[in-house]
Amino acid sequence: MDILLKGGHVVDPSADLDSAADVLIKGATVADVGRSLKANGAKTIDCKGRIVLPGLIDMHTHLRQPGREDEETFITGGKAALKGGFTSVLCMANTNPAVDNKSVVEYIYAESAKADLVNIYTVGAVTKGLEGKELTEIGQIFEAGAKALSDDGRPIMDAELMRCALEYAKMFGLPIISHCEDLSLSRNGVMNEGFISTKLGLKGVPRAAEIVMVVRDIELAQLTGSRVHIAHVSTKESVELIRQAKKKKINITCETCPHYFTLTEEAVSGFNTNAKVNPPLRTTDDAEAIKKGLADGTIDAIATDHAPHTEEEKDIEFDFAASGMIGLETALPLVYMELIGKKVLSWSQAAEKMSLNPAKILRLSGKGSLKPGSDADVTVFDLEIKRVVEAKDLESKSKNTPFIGKTLNGAAALTIVGGKIKFEGGVV
Repeated sequence: MDILLKGGHVVDPSADLDSAADVLIKGATVADVGRSLKANGAKTIDCKGRIVLPGLIDMHTHLRQPGREDEETFITGGKAALKGGFTSVLCMANTNPAVDNKSVVEYIYAESAKADLVNIYTVGAVTKGLEGKELTEIGQIFEAGAKALSDDGRPIMDAELMRCALEYAKMFGLPIISHCEDLSLSRNGVMNEGFISTKLGLKGVPRAAEIVMVVRDIELAQLTGSRVHIAHVSTKESVELIRQAKKKKINITCETCPHYFTLTEEAVSGFNTNAKVNPPLRTTDDAEAIKKGLADGTIDAIATDHAPHTEEEKDIEFDFAASGMIGLETALPLVYMELIGKKVLSWSQAAEKMSLNPAKILRLSGKGSLKPGSDADVTVFDLEIKRVVEAKDLESKSKNTPFIGKTLNGAAALTIVGGKIKFEGGVV
């Protein structure tokens, strides 16, 4: 079925387009973008007053399958992604078993295809069992379809092993997504180290735990010439280090997450375990530095780090609660409210961070663009929708988000994947 998106405000940074236009979809590709398009027999959808974007790409998602289907599955995670306006997600390797061989990579592609909701890509593990001791068969993982390598959730503490991994990854053009955390500094910490952690009597994680590893991986990127992507940047010092590395033309990219520019360590007050994440929520100064890094291009991407956990894993003492929050269904409204609404980013810049740049970093051909010939992955955002986040309305199997009870402005109204309408009018 052909689809004509009529009269929306089309934002496509790959084509330097930011104006009213129509989008014509034929089959699984974008056929044309322009004014007053006509198409006999096409399903015409009125997009007046709405923002039409290249399909959003989340390059940091935990879907938990295989092994923890009680937390999330390809189906529940796919539905959450569609509701949030995401058409493609990159799932992390810390499943059970870990994605440390080609068989698990092949399983993920086969099972996610059965769900037939969003485009699901996978990360391959850097080390076997995520143990940081022995490299995986990177070539085989690449050939099976992995788009990046990462032991996310577990930093690679051995610098020599990280160097070897980067050199092997370079042979296949794969980026390594680095979880920057020095465990000797962060060990047993549960929130940002500072006044609030002292007040609450919780062991803190010093900001240096992230910073020193960012320094190390910048140096290793320079040494090897390999592609390093720094995950979930949370401190102002990390932003500045990456800014300076880019000025030196070091092959480095990075991401942050909505919770690092919308929340601070104050959210932990009252021992709110839904605000327990890793790296931890930082200070107001850090949040402002991250916004500046997004605005000036230092930070390439906005990812969700969607990390579902069961109620039993979260509704316990803060020290023992699992780290992480879900984010697929709240990310775009938070970007709209905190960044676009406050003139930190334009819609075009937001589309770069959430679609074009992730497609470039992961080398996803046909994604991140609405140019004719591109894959027909489209997100239509309605500025007028207002909703209170309620657990019962979330598509994710897990409900661990500190935004429950909060009013969000704007929401995805239509999500198209491969030319097929997968989410419309609040229904997957």
